[in-house]
Amino acid sequence: MSGNISASKAKRLAARAAKKGTPKSSGKNTPMMASENNSTEDLSLANLKVSTDRTATGVYSSQERSRDIKIDSFSLNFHGRVLIDNASIELNFGRRYGLIGANGSGKSTFLASLAGRDIEIPEHIDIYLLNQEAEPSDQNAVEAVIASAQKEVARLEKQIEDLLGEEDGGDNPLLDDIYERIEQMDPSTFETRACTLLAGLGFDTKQMKKMTKDMSGGWRMRVALARALFIKPTLLLLDEPTNHLDLEATVWLEEYLKTYDRILVIVSHSQDFLNGVCTNMMHLTHKRKLIYYGGNYDMFVKTKEENEVNQAKAYAKQQEEIAHIKKFIASAGTYANLVRQAKSKQKIIDKMEAAGLIEEVENPNPFKFSFTDSVKLPPPVLAFQDVSFAYDGNMEHCLYRNLELGVDMDSRIALVGPNGAGKSTLLKLMNKELFPTGGRVQAHTALKLGKYSQHSNDQLDNDLSPIDYMRKKFSTVSSAVDHWRSQLGRFGLTGNHQTSLISTLSDGLKSRLVFAELAVLSPHIILLDEPTNHLDMESIDSLADAINRFNGGVVLVSHDFRLISQVAQQIWRCENGQVEPFPGSISEYKETLRKNVKL
Repeated sequence: MSGNISASKAKRLAARAAKKGTPKSSGKNTPMMASENNSTEDLSLANLKVSTDRTATGVYSSQERSRDIKIDSFSLNFHGRVLIDNASIELNFGRRYGLIGANGSGKSTFLASLAGRDIEIPEHIDIYLLNQEAEPSDQNAVEAVIASAQKEVARLEKQIEDLLGEEDGGDNPLLDDIYERIEQMDPSTFETRACTLLAGLGFDTKQMKKMTKDMSGGWRMRVALARALFIKPTLLLLDEPTNHLDLEATVWLEEYLKTYDRILVIVSHSQDFLNGVCTNMMHLTHKRKLIYYGGNYDMFVKTKEENEVNQAKAYAKQQEEIAHIKKFIASAGTYANLVRQAKSKQKIIDKMEAAGLIEEVENPNPFKFSFTDSVKLPPPVLAFQDVSFAYDGNMEHCLYRNLELGVDMDSRIALVGPNGAGKSTLLKLMNKELFPTGGRVQAHTALKLGKYSQHSNDQLDNDLSPIDYMRKKFSTVSSAVDHWRSQLGRFGLTGNHQTSLISTLSDGLKSRLVFAELAVLSPHIILLDEPTNHLDMESIDSLADAINRFNGGVVLVSHDFRLISQVAQQIWRCENGQVEPFPGSISEYKETLRKNVKL
């Protein structure tokens, strides 16, 4: 629909808005919609608490009715720590931004600051931050999405009423956009659209009818994501939206978001996902600045490398010139004409310094994950012999039937398939967290398994520091602080992070601690269930390198196509109670999923 709307339609919508009047407050239980009166009505209490520990300063400099967002001199502090220092925020309508930066750099806090309107953003720019699950309630998934849509229509109609009540309000260019959004959110299509979004995110008909209070956190997060996509706010902020999705839903979301035509800011660890969605990249650097790049993630990497090469050359040339001038000044002695020349040369250096010297290229110190090699075990190391499994023990309800599988120390296997197919269940059967209903899982008598799961971080002792945690966990290995400093440092836990309470660490740093713990265990086979959820780009590349250098076996479940492409030598598809090898590459598997996407 174009921005121009007929006069009769405008009057009809205006009358409808006037008749409706002021909608009821949505209350604190509707998640993550930044709303009226410069408040964030729907942020959770936990997020409201975070905001008291967060301070931001800056100057909003966009024109009054612009749908672009520009904030100058923006600085952000969290618990007294500077995360962003004197940066510019430029978010243009119609663009999709990928926000990247190291673990703990402040990306999530930055999104929360925008959603919380720490710097006053005009009310006509509605903001939705997806960073928490939909609230548990007696509503099913479809009803929860529709209820949120109804509140949004009421809010838009109230906004029209307020604008028309202003002097010359009928000429406000923002009205066209609001009319268009109301028209697109036709109540007669609510249920169909809600079902389409939920299906794309992995819900089947049965799951759509389940009450949200009976769903796991991961499924409620999908409900919240469906709400966000349905509402289509002016500024949509997504913090790791793929963390709770399988590969199928990730591909669907990528296809959906690549046509998002308002303002989108995504924090994601998936390079593949950012490549498919983003038109621009925002890099939160280790110097606490926001640097902008045109293009997707691959273009960012290429442009950043080119810029750094040019900067290094310019820096070297300038330093050589300064050194040459200083050498001349030092050799000038007391001869009058040389002293005059020396003073003139000094003025050149002074002008350089006043204009700002070219900075030396500095990158954070790289680190490498490293898993401890184990003694080779001869095959068969781990074998499934006619294995069937049902959670209730009833063979008629089997999730898997008659599986014949083998995993050895040379295996590099990625498990793929839709949510509910049983990928995590298969890992639990391997790890003896679950036992077959029929058949047997035969393991080598000396086999030692190590496992990382999405919930491994929750099993850490938050009241200890990483060093004390490792000393307590592996007291028979060593009690020496220096030993554990070295071990943790290999996984990017350095400096104060080693002695801070685990409860104060970011999720990414906690994940690194879990990997450090896994390395000390020296397993023969490592089982990885969504290992990338809290890691930054560099950490994921380091993890891939560690897997490739490891002499044991690896079985991986991940929604990160790039990690799979880096490490997997076999792809097993879990579907319809069976596990079958996929004959192509992971990129070919992704293409089969893309062809099945229905928007």
